[in-house]
Amino acid sequence: MKRLFALLILFIAVSTLSAQDFQCNVSINSSKISGSNRERYNSLQQEVYNFINERKWCQYNLKTNERIECGIMINLTEVSGDVLKGTMTVQLQRPVFKSNYKTTVLNFQDNKIQFTYEEGQPLEYSDGVNLNQFTSLIAYYLNLFLALDFDTFSMNGGAPYLDKCQSIVSLNQSSAEQGWQSFESGQNNRYWIGENLTNGTYSKLHEFLYNYHRLGLDVMVDNPDQGRAAIFESLKTLQQVYKQKSNLVMVRYLVSAKSDEIINIFKEGLANEKTQVVNIMKQLDPSNSSKYDAITASTK
Repeated sequence: MKRLFALLILFIAVSTLSAQDFQCNVSINSSKISGSNRERYNSLQQEVYNFINERKWCQYNLKTNERIECGIMINLTEVSGDVLKGTMTVQLQRPVFKSNYKTTVLNFQDNKIQFTYEEGQPLEYSDGVNLNQFTSLIAYYLNLFLALDFDTFSMNGGAPYLDKCQSIVSLNQSSAEQGWQSFESGQNNRYWIGENLTNGTYSKLHEFLYNYHRLGLDVMVDNPDQGRAAIFESLKTLQQVYKQKSNLVMVRYLVSAKSDEIINIFKEGLANEKTQVVNIMKQLDPSNSSKYDAITASTK
């Protein structure tokens, strides 16, 4: 009987482990809140870590080496009872085939997070229901991570997870918290991220994600010239989206995540290739245009 019980516990442990989809680093910084209860926020950090890393989020059974590598860093700036406000930095990485290199797919800061947290209350979430503002916020970004990651491996592979993002946005349209509505000042919010990625007008965003990563980075170990050429073509695709609508939020986020990598890749490019890439990047990222001169400053 004891052996049977032990085997049952082992089965549950293995099943829980195999259900994990994310390898997510979680950090909660409360240093800006004077006199804050550090234990409270340490507890919240652990709860968020468990909430993300011990749940099943993906429809596929991912192997250990296939888990989505990401980071969520919450910087708390205000607290009023159980209501917390601050910013959240979200990061998504993806391994590159046949290498130890990991490419950044997304890295930006959400400046409008607000949620209620009662210490000791479990973090609960269910698809299609807005049980809690905080878990809806976390679930939105986890589904965004899944969508973008799957897009880099197969064309439009992330569509089911974008649908989940849009469902979460819809459920929060009457929410008092910021970041969910279209009419808020600027377009740097969750509503417009989802809109950009599901609007058929900007479908080439998905082409960029697939071509840049699967046809570009993933072949560079075996054939650097072929990989770089595919990345060059993907940048022209992103430029087409920019020409449809400049200052699109997802173009800005993708360029921000990729800019340094693009510079390093095309430092080794052909002269004509370099000149064209510099022109494209200066158009996509005019506020940082001078940094791309480093591409042509390097000779091959």
